[in-house]
Amino acid sequence: MGLAIIDRPERRNALNAELCDELSAFIDAGSDCRALVIGGAGDKAFCAGADLARRSADAGGLEHGGGDTFRPAFDRLVERIVEAPVPVIAAVNGPALGAGMQLAVACDLRVAAEGATFGIPAGRLGVLLSAGNIARLASVVGQAMARDVLLTGRVLDLDVAERVGLVQRRATDALSGARELAHVLADLAPLSAAGHKRALNLITDDAGLTAAARAELDRLATAAFASDDLQEGLAAFAEKRTPRFSGH
Repeated sequence: MGLAIIDRPERRNALNAELCDELSAFIDAGSDCRALVIGGAGDKAFCAGADLARRSADAGGLEHGGGDTFRPAFDRLVERIVEAPVPVIAAVNGPALGAGMQLAVACDLRVAAEGATFGIPAGRLGVLLSAGNIARLASVVGQAMARDVLLTGRVLDLDVAERVGLVQRRATDALSGARELAHVLADLAPLSAAGHKRALNLITDDAGLTAAARAELDRLATAAFASDDLQEGLAAFAEKRTPRFSGH
């Protein structure tokens, strides 16, 4: 079993590009393990999403389409998780928000403790998820709940998350529960696990987005990241006020 902990409790385990690259390296190095676990340090959050302060300042950041290094690093990470030949388990010990929820969704199984919540407040900032992350969310929780999460910014509590299939196991301590599950998986045939995971991925991809649809969504995402609304969303977040979006 391989274990990685997002260890930034002072930032509620928010992700930056470097952390995404470290987690990608962990996934790559763990291909010989029988199961991998990703958790968050402390009990305040699994992952509060992207580190917006760092992301805004990094290489021009989010200033009207500046060089954002986080998104490509994060997209590489979730693809590594999905494509890994071994099961990857998220140990969700608290809120999983934004990129944190997308990270948990990319994992094969999720073990959550009381107090775990899930949400993607993209609409409060003016950002747009990548096509792959939207498709994964819909495949896990269904179209109706994906629309509720993305269009309204709804945060799901543990009961709802379990009911819609986002959470597979409850545990008093998410990390302990995830490690116990990983040991169960480690006793099973690895070729079966790899084959079943690959088959499920192929089934999902077959029912997913066409190349043209992905290209269209990429154009929409680029426009959102270059918008005035994104700058307003970031300013409102930093100033702890309600954003005033214009649609431009």
